[in-house]
Order: sequence, then structure tokens, then C-alpha cells
Amino acid sequence: MVDNRGVLRSAALHTILIITAALMLLPFVWMLTTSLTPSAEILTPSLRLWPAHPTLEHYREVVQAAPWVSYFLNTLIVSTVSAVAILFTSSLAGFIFAKYQFPGRDALFIIVLGTAMIPFESYMIPFYLQIKSLGWVNTYQGIAAPLLIMSFGIFFMRQSIMTIPDELLDAARIDGASELYIYRRVVLPLSKPALGALAILAVQNAWAFFIWPMIVTSDRTRFTMELGLAMFQRAYTVDYGRITAGSVITVLPVLIAFLILRRSIIRGVTLAGMKG
Repeated sequence: MVDNRGVLRSAALHTILIITAALMLLPFVWMLTTSLTPSAEILTPSLRLWPAHPTLEHYREVVQAAPWVSYFLNTLIVSTVSAVAILFTSSLAGFIFAKYQFPGRDALFIIVLGTAMIPFESYMIPFYLQIKSLGWVNTYQGIAAPLLIMSFGIFFMRQSIMTIPDELLDAARIDGASELYIYRRVVLPLSKPALGALAILAVQNAWAFFIWPMIVTSDRTRFTMELGLAMFQRAYTVDYGRITAGSVITVLPVLIAFLILRRSIIRGVTLAGMKG
């Protein structure tokens, strides 16, 4: 016999999820439709889910107004360096915090987590002065410097590595494996789902970084895609058509990467939350 309460509960849950997903997708739909709407129709009072006369005019204007290929390559370089550095530092620190006992380990881990609550804007100026003293202004390393370590990444990898049985690591030690070998050949392969999820988070964080590249970069040849979008916002007006078209171009690579790696992301997040 069918459980009516279970069916109603499931239907209510799916209805809530569908409504929530629709609300989350609404800004992206608005961005896409605005980018395809002629300038004369954008500020009209009528609300349309799809433009009456769709056009690619804004995309052509965006490509002509700024060297997006150069901006894309700059963003790709910074995001790749950031992701590689975060994967290495987070996995290594997570391995140490998860599998080693040493005095002050828990206190040090709490300090690391505490740094995640400190906004970057609070220490941005002294950080810029350090970058300037190193001569890294208008350089890739200057842009990527604050993106090389992620406190959340250390926590995330620690949670994931804690699910690896200690007996497996002890067996490797009995066979004569060094700690570095265990890290490279045992821990990293077993942490691939979590590493994939963290890689997407790191790339997304670097891809959307705006305020720091704006401060540390004045040379347009080093502009990222986020800085390129700022070209279409002026003192008293905003070119909604161009800025939404540029936003679609900026978001598209990250969205494609997420769709390709979504299974790894979901699995990594699930495994990381299995053990506290």
C-alpha cells in the first residue's frame, strides 16, 4: 500500500527544491537575456523573460572594446597558479593536521580556521606595501600572491583525509615507505574527489577576484576579465548590455568546468563531511 504521507512529503520537498533552484537561476537568466536585448529595450518598464528582438550586438561591441583573449589568458594564468598552489598547500597541511600528533596541533588548527574569518580588506594595504617592496606590482605573481593559500582548503582537505584509514598508512610505513611517499602515492590518489572539488573552488575564487587585481595592476596588459568588466561602468551610467555580455563571457568557462567536474565536486564535498 502506498504511503500517502511519504509521497506528499517527497512532493513538498521537490517543490521547495525546484522553487529554490529557480530563484537561484533567475539572476543568470536575467544576465543572459539582458545581454541579448537591444539597448533601446533594456530599460523599458515591461518585464520580459526573453527579448522581443534578440541580438548579438553587445557581444560584438564587447569583443571590439577590449582584448578579451588577453584578459582571459591573464585570468587563466592567475587561476591555474592559484589552484595548483592551494591544492598543494591544502593537501599537505590537511594531511599533517589529520594524521599527525604533535604539541599544539589543535590550537594551531583553530588559528588557521580563524584566519578564514578575517576579511582580506582588513590587511590589504600592508599586503600591498609588501608586494610593492618586492617589485611585484603589475606582475602575475603580485596578482596571485593572496590566492596561494586557502584556510578553508586546509580544513576541507583535513576532513577528507581523516576518512582514510590509519591502518592503510601504517601498512605503507611497515613496507618501508617514507612519509613523502605516503603523501604522494597513498593520500593524494585517495583524495582525488576532494582535490577536484577544491580545485573548482580555488579557480572560482581566483576567477572572480576583483578588488586586489584592481589595486595591484595599472597595466592593461595584465588586466583580468573582472577588471575588463569595469570598463563598461562609468561615473553616472552603466552600459547594461555590454556589462552583461562580458559577464556571460566571464562566467562561461567556470560554468563549463563545473558541469564537467560536478560529480567529483559532489562526491568530494560528501566525503569531506563524513568525519568531523
